[in-house]
Amino acid sequence: MMLKELRERAYEANMDLPKHGLVVFTWGNASEVDRDKGLFVIKPSGVDYDELSPENMVVCDLDGTVVEGDLNPSSDTPTHAYLYRAWDSIGGVVHTHSAAAVAWAQAGRSIPCYGTTQADYFYGEVPCMRGLTQEEIEEAYELDTGKVIVEGFAGTDPVAQPGCLVRNHGPFSWGKDAAQAVYHAVVIEEIAKMARDTELLCGAADKSAADALAPQYLLDKHYLRKHGPHAYYGQGK
Repeated sequence: MMLKELRERAYEANMDLPKHGLVVFTWGNASEVDRDKGLFVIKPSGVDYDELSPENMVVCDLDGTVVEGDLNPSSDTPTHAYLYRAWDSIGGVVHTHSAAAVAWAQAGRSIPCYGTTQADYFYGEVPCMRGLTQEEIEEAYELDTGKVIVEGFAGTDPVAQPGCLVRNHGPFSWGKDAAQAVYHAVVIEEIAKMARDTELLCGAADKSAADALAPQYLLDKHYLRKHGPHAYYGQGK
C-alpha cells in the first residue's frame, strides 16, 4: 500500500474535524500532499467518520485522478487538486460546512478583522470569494470552485491568509500540512463567531462595526510577531 505515513496523517486530520465540532455527518474533508511524489491523500466520498481508516483513504495525483484506493475520493477532490497545482506553498487543504463560517459565506461577506485573535493567523480579513456562475456550476462545479478561490487570491499570499469563504458554500483552509489546515479551519470557525457577536454588540450599542475594526498597527504587531522575519512568539529555535 502506497504512502502509509501520509495516509495516517490525512486520516488523523479528517478525524480531527468532528473532534473540533467542525463537521456533522460527512460534511467535510481533509487532504495532504506529497510534493516529491506529486500525489495527495484525501477522504473517501460520503463515508462516515466512524468507518474511516488510514487504509481506506484515497490516493490521487495532482489532476485528481485516483492512483490507489477502492473507494471514490471526496467529491471536492478537484478543488483540492487545483489548489495544490496553483499554490506550491501549501501542503494540506480542508473544507467544512462549520455553521458560523457558513453563515458568513451565505451572507456573501468576508469576515472583518476586529481583533488580535484573527490577526494572529490572518493578515487581514478572511475573504469571501464570489459565487460561481450557473455555467461554472454546470460545467465543472468542484474544479471551478478551486479556480474561483485562486482567482480571488490574485496578488495575495495564501500563506498570509490561510483560508477563505466561498459565497453560498462555506470555508476552505490550508496550511503546510493537513494538521495545520485543520488548525486554520478551527480558527476560521471561532473568529466567525467572534465577528458575528462583535457586530451584534455594536448594533445593540448603536455603534458602527467599522469603528471596531482592528487598526493596521495592531494587525501588523500580532501577525508579524508570529509570522514575520523577526517573529518572537513561541519558543523559536
